[in-house]
Amino acid sequence: MAEQALNDLESVQEQWDQICSQLKNEVGDVAFDSWLKPLTPGTFSDGVMNVCVPTRFMRNWVVTHYSDRIHKIWGKKNPEIKSVNFIVQATQEDNYRPYHSGCGDLIKKITTSPSPATFYQSGINSLLANNNEFMANQDQSLSVPLNPQYTFDNFVVGKTNEFAYAAARKVAESRNVSFNPLFLYSGVGLGKTHLMHAIAWHIKQQDPSRNIVYLSAEKFMYKFVRALRYKDTTAFKEQFRSVDVLMVDDVQFMGGKDNTQEEFFYTFNSLIEEGRQIIISADKSPSDLEGIEARLKSRLACGLVADIHPTDFDLRIGILENKARQLGVELPEKVSEFLAQKITSNIRELEGALRRVIAHSQLLSDKEITLDMTQDVLKDMLRSFDKRTTIDEIQKKVAEYFNISVKEMQSSRRARTVARPRQIAMYLAKQLTSRSLPEIGRKFDRDHTTVMHAVRKVEELIVEDASLAESVDALRRALDA
Repeated sequence: MAEQALNDLESVQEQWDQICSQLKNEVGDVAFDSWLKPLTPGTFSDGVMNVCVPTRFMRNWVVTHYSDRIHKIWGKKNPEIKSVNFIVQATQEDNYRPYHSGCGDLIKKITTSPSPATFYQSGINSLLANNNEFMANQDQSLSVPLNPQYTFDNFVVGKTNEFAYAAARKVAESRNVSFNPLFLYSGVGLGKTHLMHAIAWHIKQQDPSRNIVYLSAEKFMYKFVRALRYKDTTAFKEQFRSVDVLMVDDVQFMGGKDNTQEEFFYTFNSLIEEGRQIIISADKSPSDLEGIEARLKSRLACGLVADIHPTDFDLRIGILENKARQLGVELPEKVSEFLAQKITSNIRELEGALRRVIAHSQLLSDKEITLDMTQDVLKDMLRSFDKRTTIDEIQKKVAEYFNISVKEMQSSRRARTVARPRQIAMYLAKQLTSRSLPEIGRKFDRDHTTVMHAVRKVEELIVEDASLAESVDALRRALDA
C-alpha cells in the first residue's frame, strides 16, 4: 500500500505534541529532554506510524523503556494507528548533534552518501575509508599516560578516604557494578587522581582487551574543539562512544563550556545505555559544580558520589611512612610526626616536603635525617604555613561562617550552635597552625584535653556527615586563600 498521510500534517503534529506533553508529565523534564524530545513523527503506512530517532543508542533505549507507552497513548488518540515503529534517521552531518527542533517538526530527508571521516595526526590530514583503522590509530592518543606509582598498593587508606577507596576497588574489580557513574571529588592533592589511575591500572591488568580512555576534561574539550574546527565530529563521536571505560578527571573545567557539555552529555548517555563504565572526578560534588547544566549535574549524580575528606594526623603519618619505604629511606618517628603535624593542607605538599628532606640528606654524603635537619631544610616552607594562618584568623572565619561572635565561641556556652563551631575552630587550629594543644586551649579559654576531644570529634564527624565535611573543607580553603 502506498505511503499515506495520517489525516493531515497538522493533525499529526497536534497529536504528537499532546503525546509529548503527557509523557513529559509522566517521566519528568530530565528524562523527557534526554530521550523523548529528540523524537519526531515520520511517515504513516498500512497502520504503522514511523517515529524517527536520531541515533541507534537512543532508539534502543526508547524501544525498551517508552515504546509501549507511546503506542498506547497514540492508539487511543487515533484508532488508525495499529503499531508504532521507531527508526533511526539522521544525516551524517546531524548525527549525534543535540536536537532543538520541537516535537511536531518533521525530520529532514536523509543524506545517503556521507563523506568519509577525516582526522589530523602529526599535523597531516588523512582520509580513512575503514573506521576500524581509524580507531586503532587514534585510541592511543586519547588517553593521557598513567603514573606507575598511582596504584591501589601505593594508596594509603584511612578514615577520611576509605569509602572512596572501597568504591574505586569495586569498580576496578567488577565489570558490572550497581552504580554507574562513579563520581569522586575532593580538594586539591587529596588522592582522587591517584584513585583514578589505580582503577585504570587494575582494569588493564585484569583484562587488557578492555578499551580504557583516561583523560582530563581539558583534553576532552581540546579534542572536541579540534573536531569542530576540522569538521570531524563524526569521527570524534565514534572514538568516545566505542570505549569500554571512560575516565574524565577534573570535570569542573567544563563549567561554562556549553557546547562541550552538550557533547559530553550525549556521550555520557550513549555509554551508560550500552552498559559501559564511566568514572568522573572533580573538586566539588555534582550539585556544587559551577557553570554546569542542571541535566548534566543530574547525570553525574545518578550513580555513586564518593568524597575524599582532608587527611587526619594518622593518615598523614601512614602516607609519610609508605613514601619513605618506596624511596628506601628510614624515617625517624619524630620527623614523620613533625611533618604530619605541620603540613596539613594536602598530600602533594606533604610528599614534596619529604622528598626535599631526603634529597638534602642524600646530596650531603648521606647525612642522617634528624628533626633539627628537617626543621632547617623546611624553614621557608614552615614559615609560610605559620605566616598565613593564626588561631585568631581561624576563630574569626569560623564565627562568620556559622553566624556567631568570637566572644560566644570563647564563652562557656554548650549549645550545639556554639559548641560545634568551637570544636571545628579547634580542629582547624590544630590542623593549620603549629601551636601546641595547650596554646590552642588558652585561645578558647579551655584546657588541652578539651582541644584533644574536639579534634577527635570533628575527625569522626567529617567521615559520617557529608554536610559538615563540606563546611570544614570550605573553611580550610578560605583560610588557605
